[in-house]
Amino acid sequence: MVPGGDVTSRRKTVSISESVSKRMDEAAARKRTAPAKGKAKVKTTADGRKVSYGQEGKAKDGGPRVKPSTKKGDAYCARSAGQMKKHPKSAANPNSPLRLSRKRWRCEGEKSK
Repeated sequence: MVPGGDVTSRRKTVSISESVSKRMDEAAARKRTAPAKGKAKVKTTADGRKVSYGQEGKAKDGGPRVKPSTKKGDAYCARSAGQMKKHPKSAANPNSPLRLSRKRWRCEGEKSK
């Protein structure tokens, strides 16, 4: 016998507390992977860092905000190409919000494909 009580009652207590903590951990994990306010997506990098990027919400017509291969996409890619020149450190990092957004718009140079 274990001091302080029956073995079976102790197991039940441990299993209940474990299941509660497991549910709390799952909820915390879901919360941690939510994008920052105003951001559409989140990516977890290999080192565990979470990067939020992209504008949240729908376009005025109710469709998706990101529409590659459109005039709007070309305008975004041209604008962000200028940002890549202005911020070479972000341009070099494949997990920067700038690079992740350009990937989502399918930018190749100053055009959206």
